[in-house]
Amino acid sequence: MARRTRSASLENRTNRLKLPIRKKPYTALIAPGIFLAYRRNAGPGTWSVKCGWLQRFGLADDHEDANGESVMSYWQALEKAKTLARADEGNSETPISVSDAVDAYETDLETRGGRKYNATQLRLHLTDAIKSKAVALLTERELRDWRAGLVKKGLKPSSADRIGRSFKAALALAARNDKRIANSSAWKNGLRKLADSEVARNVILPDQTVAALVGGSYDEDQDFGALIDVLAETGARESQVFKLTLHDLQDHHPTGPRLMMPTSRKGKNPKIEYRPLPISPRLAKVLRQQAKGRPAHGPLFEKIWNLATHFRPVVERLGLGPEVTPYALRHSSIVRQLLKGVPTRVVAAHHDTSVVMLEKHYSRFIIGDPSEALTRVTLLDLGALSGSAEVVPLERLAS
Repeated sequence: MARRTRSASLENRTNRLKLPIRKKPYTALIAPGIFLAYRRNAGPGTWSVKCGWLQRFGLADDHEDANGESVMSYWQALEKAKTLARADEGNSETPISVSDAVDAYETDLETRGGRKYNATQLRLHLTDAIKSKAVALLTERELRDWRAGLVKKGLKPSSADRIGRSFKAALALAARNDKRIANSSAWKNGLRKLADSEVARNVILPDQTVAALVGGSYDEDQDFGALIDVLAETGARESQVFKLTLHDLQDHHPTGPRLMMPTSRKGKNPKIEYRPLPISPRLAKVLRQQAKGRPAHGPLFEKIWNLATHFRPVVERLGLGPEVTPYALRHSSIVRQLLKGVPTRVVAAHHDTSVVMLEKHYSRFIIGDPSEALTRVTLLDLGALSGSAEVVPLERLAS
């Protein structure tokens, strides 16, 4: 059996607490080229691994019992340091920290035309301790406690869940870039969807309110008004609308103008397709005016980060609540079409979603007046049929 690497000054808390407080860590050689580093602080000390790079990974059990995850004894820290250093032999790069992962996620979003806001918002909710930790050392319990803390601070479960999804995406990207990261189960389980985050929060607006919001947006700025106008009339996501170019406006037919709307990059399929969405001649004229002076393949609208913040003054002037965001225009468009009796599959295709998602979130509108009228005509008139005594046998269906 191999001998365990001992260090008289570090292996028990009594001796560690006798060491002078200093910034430079105390080290112990635990394997060829691998050092376990201990930094003596005024509070609990910290463990790091040093092997061409230095990475902190946990607290020392100076003042509380070790749990093997966030707080470690000397022997637990020794094994963790070896595991981290040897996860990819020959790789001298510092392990990716959570802060590095979020930065890379932000860059990836920007490159793909996604919402950079997902990364910036996530960064605001991460603690300094989590930011500095190596992704490879995150634990399920740590991530679960972090998200629970968001709810405890006052975030709605749906908001905490949304931020958690951004965190999962950042960590998954880091794992693809660094094969030493083998703890994907930590965020898959620790950031699993909250049970009460599925509470319906879709805000459905009357047509008059939608019209008032569009008009109020034009009062703010002509370009901003045109953007909100497109969101209201098409029900598209803002990420889709910001990808529109002048070339996507097809208004050569005066009574049947349309926009070639790009699909969103949801899920693992990066391919973008274009689907024709009808728009009114009124909106087509607005967009043609909007396109003046712009290159044919340039964006029809300048990118606006955090559109909800720009939309809020319009909402407040109309005396509406903070729950009214630009996304409410999408919800309202979906419900408007369902209540008008448009087939669910057509509504799903128009809004770049699936029938399953529509049935999950808008079923109460699908089972409404249009469906009642459709099913009412199929009701049997048993009163009229009861007078006939003739029984006609059913033919056996071919198997």
